[in-house]
Amino acid sequence: MDLAIQLVLLTLAAGTPLVYAALGELVAEKSGVLNLGVEGMMLVGAVVAFIVAAGTGMPWLGVAAGIVAGAALALVFAVVTLTLQANQVASGLALSLFGVGLSAFVGLDYVSVVIEPLPPLHVPGLSDLPAVGTLLFAWNPLVYLSLALFVAVQWFLFHTRAGLVVRAVGESPQSAHAIGHSVVRIRYLAVLFGGACAGLGGAYLSLVYNPSWAEGITAGRGWIALALVVFATWKPWRVLVGAYLFGGVTLAQFQAQALGVEIPSQYLSMLPYLATIVVLALISRDVTAIRINAPASLGRPFHPDA
Repeated sequence: MDLAIQLVLLTLAAGTPLVYAALGELVAEKSGVLNLGVEGMMLVGAVVAFIVAAGTGMPWLGVAAGIVAGAALALVFAVVTLTLQANQVASGLALSLFGVGLSAFVGLDYVSVVIEPLPPLHVPGLSDLPAVGTLLFAWNPLVYLSLALFVAVQWFLFHTRAGLVVRAVGESPQSAHAIGHSVVRIRYLAVLFGGACAGLGGAYLSLVYNPSWAEGITAGRGWIALALVVFATWKPWRVLVGAYLFGGVTLAQFQAQALGVEIPSQYLSMLPYLATIVVLALISRDVTAIRINAPASLGRPFHPDA
């Protein structure tokens, strides 16, 4: 029982940064904007969060700084693509490469620095309960926050008028503009939300999951988050499942190494990404589901005066 609980906790911990990044990207794509810069925004959020936390000794201030850093980088992308009408795919790739380089440069002096991670939640009288206490009341607060974010995104997109407007903008921006909605403003807000979530996912990596800074700390999780949105066919609950599935496969990789499985470590490291490719290949066979659920204007520029 203790081993099963430990595996659940480790799986949730490994999947949490993907929950943040993928949910943020899902909202942005629901508005019709394809931002491929998630990896760069996560890295910048991670390094800024770590630097602030290390410099102030206040991890929660670091979390806030990571959110702001991710949103700031997303704002650059929004200005380039929504105001200046640059190509979204090219701009997103450039943003990702910029974030990789910027984070590596800014974090040079912090590679060997180690800080205390954000402590897990402890509820007196509840966290000490056998099995149940560990399973329900011993997670890090950011894990609980990721679950709350999932509920909020699900409710916002499918049970509020504002969420309906966001989805309408993603489906037909011309129609939304015709009835008086500011398409550009809505897309700006969606992109900023996506950037903030990516920055929060990066902050989780450097302050909780692996409380240190190393170049490329995300290890491709930004690209996995992009793939998860497609895997989920733009449904929040499937994003959650996909993130924890990836977390479980990542955990299986480490467990296999710990058990001394005679497979080269490089092959084990490939497992999470190989699993993602296989799942996407299977999902892509259902063309109808993708066509029905994908925002119709995804990646297409909108000209208010056109």
